[in-house]
Amino acid sequence: MSTRIVSVNVNGVRAAFRNGMDSWLDVRDVDILALQEVRAETSDLTGLLGDSWHVVHDAATAKGRAGVAIASREAPKDMRIEFGATDFDSAGRWIEADFEISGKIVTVVSCYVHSGEVDTPKQVEKYKFLDAMEVRLAELARDGARALVVGDLNVGHRTLDIKNWKGNLKKAGFLPAERAYFDRFVGAEDDPAYNAGAGLGWIDLGRRFAGEVPGPYTWWSQRGQAFDTDTGWRIDYHLATPALAATALTYAIDKAPSWDTRWSDHAPVVIDYDI
Repeated sequence: MSTRIVSVNVNGVRAAFRNGMDSWLDVRDVDILALQEVRAETSDLTGLLGDSWHVVHDAATAKGRAGVAIASREAPKDMRIEFGATDFDSAGRWIEADFEISGKIVTVVSCYVHSGEVDTPKQVEKYKFLDAMEVRLAELARDGARALVVGDLNVGHRTLDIKNWKGNLKKAGFLPAERAYFDRFVGAEDDPAYNAGAGLGWIDLGRRFAGEVPGPYTWWSQRGQAFDTDTGWRIDYHLATPALAATALTYAIDKAPSWDTRWSDHAPVVIDYDI
């Protein structure tokens, strides 16, 4: 039996449920649900999801901002929120949970990278977070481990990942220095071992399943006609260690059928794993 793991930036979980997330969740048969930008209390999450879910949650220091969570049908064996150096605030942006699936330990991380802003302290914080993420990815991938980092990573790695990439070359989310982190995670696109053991060895499953095509995108600006014209960004990822990547069966982006039926500005990324 496969395990369905889903990641989505809900852009405020209470608003998402008001706008139809509950109806989607009722029919999607999710086993593990990683959420970003929860912007609520743990009690809100448990109240919305109900008794059939186990919830681990790390709220942001500033109330009503960020927040990451992992909800699961089976309780995790362990969880962690400690992340990076002590000189910056990572609260609400990184949470790990260990699950026993078919007798194997699988670590799932829900991650929400800063959006950043060029030449501001926000961009400095983003680079601090990406530095810490690089260190932790190396640790999680040791000794053939089964680990998965999912979430809104707020970087388009390649030109294929952003519809209007030429217009964003000097903007946060597509800066060369940001994209270089992903070169180190999964390999640079000109590396023969890109997404097949290069860098730290992680596998970008979205690109593995989609192939060398534009997108498919996971986020669309609320402004203008971005959603209707599919002028989007692929910034929501499943990054898997090789041992876990080998078990991935299917990949889907649950893009809403129309602008007015969306319950978030991001679409859920859904992968089934035969663990």
